[in-house]
Amino acid sequence: MLHKAYETIGNALKQQTGLPEAQLIDGGEHADLASTVAFSIAKEKRQAPVKIAQELAIELAKNPQLAGITVEAKGPYINFILGKEFVTEAVKAAVKPGYGALPRKATRVVLEHTSANPNGPLHVGHIRNSIIGDTLARAFRKAGYPLEVQYYVNDMGRQIAIVVWGFDNLDSTQQPGEKEDAHIARVYIAANREIENDPGITQQVNILMQLVENGDPATVKKFRREVSRCLDGFKVTMKNLNVAHDRFVWESDFIRNGYTERIINRIRKLPQAVDDETLALDLSEYGFENKYVIRRSDGTSVYAARDLAFHTWKAANFDRMIDVLGADHKLIGSQLQCTLRLLGEKAPEIVTFEFVSLPEGSMSTRAGKFVSADDLITEITKRALNEVTTRRPELDEETRLSIAKSVGLAAIRYDIVKVSPEKSTVFDWKEALDFERQSGPYIQYAHARACTLLEKAGTFTECYELETEQEIRLAKQIAKFPVIIDKVIAELRPHILATYARELADTFNTFYHFEPVLKSEGKVRDRRLTLVRAAQNTLKESLETLGIDAIRSM
Repeated sequence: MLHKAYETIGNALKQQTGLPEAQLIDGGEHADLASTVAFSIAKEKRQAPVKIAQELAIELAKNPQLAGITVEAKGPYINFILGKEFVTEAVKAAVKPGYGALPRKATRVVLEHTSANPNGPLHVGHIRNSIIGDTLARAFRKAGYPLEVQYYVNDMGRQIAIVVWGFDNLDSTQQPGEKEDAHIARVYIAANREIENDPGITQQVNILMQLVENGDPATVKKFRREVSRCLDGFKVTMKNLNVAHDRFVWESDFIRNGYTERIINRIRKLPQAVDDETLALDLSEYGFENKYVIRRSDGTSVYAARDLAFHTWKAANFDRMIDVLGADHKLIGSQLQCTLRLLGEKAPEIVTFEFVSLPEGSMSTRAGKFVSADDLITEITKRALNEVTTRRPELDEETRLSIAKSVGLAAIRYDIVKVSPEKSTVFDWKEALDFERQSGPYIQYAHARACTLLEKAGTFTECYELETEQEIRLAKQIAKFPVIIDKVIAELRPHILATYARELADTFNTFYHFEPVLKSEGKVRDRRLTLVRAAQNTLKESLETLGIDAIRSM
């Protein structure tokens, strides 16, 4: 498979050049793999990269490790073209259940994502966090890592104190059929309006924050009750998005267990600590203009202190920590990493993403201006049902609705994850549901087409003797899947998998267009059906790693 080829070629290159890295990249149209090592060597030897590439290609072609692999120089690049033996092995692997899974690892990983404040429903901006995080989690598990996915529950911040004040002082009766998180949002919005009209309420909110930090039983119970209700609503939304967490970790636990107090005492001893009315860190020598506040003047800790405590706990229990954070948390995340390093602790890797919005505009829970994820799911399912009904009117209503739910989920998850995290994006209703374009439903449709071909074909004898250009091209695309999983993990960029799945669907559709399958005979029919089975299985594994249903009929 490509994984093995990467390793073999990489070892040969490192032996030949003495460099620590093989610098392998995708070969594009000219090759399966290519190396850019000639550029690195050219700087040292002060020779033209083209000349170095030619000399290396000649020597590498003599290497017995690379038997069956064509090595040639193409300008400054060294190209590697894999032979038929490689293609055969790739297809044999791809027809097996669980294709793409990598060997088990010992590294324990903790991945935190979503962690939205429990003061209202998850909206479209939140779910980019959820979908990026969940896709990474699926990729880590596919790559063989023992993983725990966590949601860090902010159950004692100012927003929650405002919610509690609202339940204590306003008409907070739950309306018939009102979802728990929507109920919380309604009270939170009303409470903020009251605070705008009467700033004196802020002092009452501050008292609630002091009481909860000091462990006042009645106040702790109120905070826990309203936060739990909001989380119940979140869990329904995330289930509908095919997102799951292994553990909900409560922020207040790090007050109760003493972790926060211990971290504050350690911070006090740092040379960067500024301990006057407040406790803060002066991190200007590390490029941060604003002080990193740890404790307020009234003695209560801020979110940053509890977050530091949380991360020291994670560091003690896991080998690798990953946080998925929105761009508005970029500064906070960088300060967190810097402080942990000053304390001699492991710092998390942070995946920062820009925001997703709807054409309708930006969102704010506080102002009551947002499109909830629930509303998005309802609307996209409705539009998907219309599309499915137009295409498959002969199906009964229950079947059409089932397909529509899967198609709607694919539309949302794929449209959000296909864009690299550092780029902002607008969710396009029409494009996301386009069966003919580069969308989640488009990939599902390619998978369903492969399933239909296999069902119509009936029994056949597996054959791996591929011949034509389109057959070999599809087999080589299939072979990339395990390497793509590895790359997603190494770079923490799930859009790489989304791009791969779309390209695989493209390649399969091109193969289907040019190469007759069911009308072929003998060995030709067998080998093409074997290739269809490998493509179907790889599409299935790709879709499921993206958190999308690999439905068999559309």
